[in-house]
Amino acid sequence: FGTLSNKRYIMVARNNTAVAEHVFRLQVINTVVAVENAYWDLAALQESVRVTEQALAVAQQLYKDNQIRLDVGTMSPLDVTSAESEVAARTRDLTVAATNLQLQEATLKNMLVKRVSPQLDAARIVIRDPMPEPRQTEIPDVVSAQNAAMESRPELQQTAINMKNQDISVRFTEDALKPSLAVFGFYAGAGLQGSSEKTDTGLWNAFAQSFEGTYPEYAGGFSLSLPLRNRTAQADNLRSQLEKNQLLISQQRLRNTITMEVRKAIIGLMQGKAQVEAAHKAAALAREMWEGEKIKLEAGASTSYQVILRERDYTNARYAEVGAMVNYAKAIVEMDRATGATLKRNSIEYSDA
Repeated sequence: FGTLSNKRYIMVARNNTAVAEHVFRLQVINTVVAVENAYWDLAALQESVRVTEQALAVAQQLYKDNQIRLDVGTMSPLDVTSAESEVAARTRDLTVAATNLQLQEATLKNMLVKRVSPQLDAARIVIRDPMPEPRQTEIPDVVSAQNAAMESRPELQQTAINMKNQDISVRFTEDALKPSLAVFGFYAGAGLQGSSEKTDTGLWNAFAQSFEGTYPEYAGGFSLSLPLRNRTAQADNLRSQLEKNQLLISQQRLRNTITMEVRKAIIGLMQGKAQVEAAHKAAALAREMWEGEKIKLEAGASTSYQVILRERDYTNARYAEVGAMVNYAKAIVEMDRATGATLKRNSIEYSDA
């Protein structure tokens, strides 16, 4: 009884259309996340190039100052050699940083366009959004973030629709276990044409007899089938129930995975915030120590090698600062992905995609 036997595949097809939409939404999210991470990698590499350029300029200035001190007799040739070696090392670092930046630019271009033309290949990418600074408001509550993920993640919505399809299959196989009753009936009119009648008149009379029911045909009845130990139907129903249980387990496993991903994303935000703050402070202190060592060198209380060491420490602190900032930016991207807010944060409409 009912229309499920006829509408089953139509209902499943409609649900599969919704599943395909969620699959596409997930592909859009993954694409946006990949582009965001590539963008922040490019921003970090550009900042690394600036840091390396500054380090090279500082090393070159120290080399020139040491040459002047050597000329006036207040410094040994070994100190000049040390400064010249530092210039060579920083020149090497700048070459590596610049080529890495070019490679990342090419990677981002390939992600954004279908075909890279020579004009586009020669163009430079200008970063409009700087790497974000930590803000306490960007670290959400664990429970609210997990609830948002359960409502927005397309994987869960896809699983829910698959569960609906399996419910339809279970209901259909359960119906196959029940008795089958078919009621039928028909009524038809027949027309006769005599051999002595003219063709036109005979056909007209035959049509009239058919519609008037002069020679009717009718029948009616019913057919009742009682399944006795229907092994095939029982096996189909049991298989559908087992598949539904498997989907329930997979759905719960997916919920647990998403819950863990949200928690890890929040921890990543907290760690990133602390690392950026510590890196800022470490870079500032390293700069103070480097500048203090330069003052001591000018006063004759230090050596050129000590200044080079302090400058290296400051440069490494700047590199660590850049690394902490890009990690924090990627932690924000991961937080959006884990909670299903990637498209909303980037103002991307599903229909536009």
